[in-house]
Amino acid sequence: MTAEISTHFIHEKIEADLASNKTETIITRFPPEPNGYLHIGHAKAIHLDFGTALKYNGRCHLRFDDTNPAAEDVHYVHAIQEDIRWLGYDWGDHLYWASSYFDQMENYARQLIEKGSAYVCNLSQDEFKSYRGVPTEPGREPPGRALSIHENIALFDQMKKGDLAEGTYVLRARIDMTSPNLHMRDPAIYRIKHAKHHHTGDTYHIYPMYDFAHCIEDSIEGITHSLCTLEFEVHRPLYEWILNELNLYRPQQIEFARLNITYMVMSKRKLLQLVEENYVTGWDDPRLPTLSGMRRRGFTPTAIRNLCTQVGCTKFESLTEIERLEACVRDDLNETSPRAMAVLDPIKLIIENYPENQTEELKIANHPQNESFGTRTVPFTRECYIEREDYMDDAPNKFKRFTVGREVRLRGAYCVICTRVEKNADGKVIALYGNYDPETRGVNPLDGRKVRGTIHWISAAHACDAEIRLYDRLFTTENPLADKTTEFTEFLNPDSLQTIQAKLEPSLAKAAPADRFQFERVGYFCADRDHTSEKTIFNRTLTLRAAKKI
Repeated sequence: MTAEISTHFIHEKIEADLASNKTETIITRFPPEPNGYLHIGHAKAIHLDFGTALKYNGRCHLRFDDTNPAAEDVHYVHAIQEDIRWLGYDWGDHLYWASSYFDQMENYARQLIEKGSAYVCNLSQDEFKSYRGVPTEPGREPPGRALSIHENIALFDQMKKGDLAEGTYVLRARIDMTSPNLHMRDPAIYRIKHAKHHHTGDTYHIYPMYDFAHCIEDSIEGITHSLCTLEFEVHRPLYEWILNELNLYRPQQIEFARLNITYMVMSKRKLLQLVEENYVTGWDDPRLPTLSGMRRRGFTPTAIRNLCTQVGCTKFESLTEIERLEACVRDDLNETSPRAMAVLDPIKLIIENYPENQTEELKIANHPQNESFGTRTVPFTRECYIEREDYMDDAPNKFKRFTVGREVRLRGAYCVICTRVEKNADGKVIALYGNYDPETRGVNPLDGRKVRGTIHWISAAHACDAEIRLYDRLFTTENPLADKTTEFTEFLNPDSLQTIQAKLEPSLAKAAPADRFQFERVGYFCADRDHTSEKTIFNRTLTLRAAKKI
């Protein structure tokens, strides 16, 4: 993996810290909560965290912030690790868990209680909200603030032992109930959870809140630059307050704008809703912005990293057009995908002057601009499949494909002239008939022969039957969450998945799951994870060109 080479305000700050000898080794961290799958928004954070460490010869920690046992699962842990590695990054020996620090965090919480900087509160969430108030008016002091240190220690011990019910008590930091920043108005730092933890089992009955745990984890691990998305900017005073109160090393927290893309939702909660309510087939559904879904669809890690580099790192929220992501994917796939032929809407082409029982093995280049891809052997016979759209009755002169009396070149094979058409009782074309010129086998289209069109084809006798899944955007509107009065699922695209049966050249049956191809003149496709030699399944990654905007 090469280092992140772009420079932005975060890198400028880091370079200033290095120049002033404030720090010698840059240490960043990527801190996912294992309660869902990573999506392309996380990819920007991964690219920034790991890429920055690479750029400055530092290191990046992967740390699972597993502080909420009710929502977390080891399945998500494995999925997150797989996605990060797929993107091209690795944490080496630096894999950490918030749960590994639970005993230290509890001791730090006790220190806050003992110095009068934390107290146990028995107000419900709704009750505390009324005490906390609004930013423009001071809040009221909760009753728990009057408890003695001894009483607070005793209640905290009861919380720890599991003697108290969930939701009855929390430990709060005693800060400032008049602060204009609501996060500084005595925030909860510990709560009771009687749930089995995926990593620690039934050891604990109390768990730290993320805001309390995160800064302590950063401090313990010696993180130099804690890179967070903009919503954590208002949390930074609490981050610094906790570390100052505990007299701990304080990393520098820096916030940046998250990646948002049109026609997508990035909320884990909403993605979970789509999965659980069966709007999609799972977390790796190719219509989702999850990294596993994009991988299954055929998007490449290089394309995603290139997008992250292009959008850069700013302090301003923005909405990136999906076309920009798709352009990155097309650019990479155009360079890296071998070519193959597939007919998605087949009709037969019968070459009447070609020997009935003959099969030729034609060598066709796997990539028109890169000889290193080599060639493949494609069988050619008297009967072929071509695309239905490659024929038109009484075609205008600008139509460069088949009509009666017009000659067309079959890719890598021969020139064929259409002589007649067969239609069914409804007038639908079911077969074309034509004659071929045996002198034109594999002739270069630039040989001087005036054949205006070149089309792809499949030998009917050797065609591989395949299930093709045509994926499109999951939503019909650029920002499905913009209209607060309408449930976002109302904007789901009913045509986001269409399944068709197609004819493929036989070599594609041997493709391995996740193999990518450009189906000539059709688009980019990827063998699905369920693809086998007995059941050929391909997912459309993208069409060859972006759709025209209306």
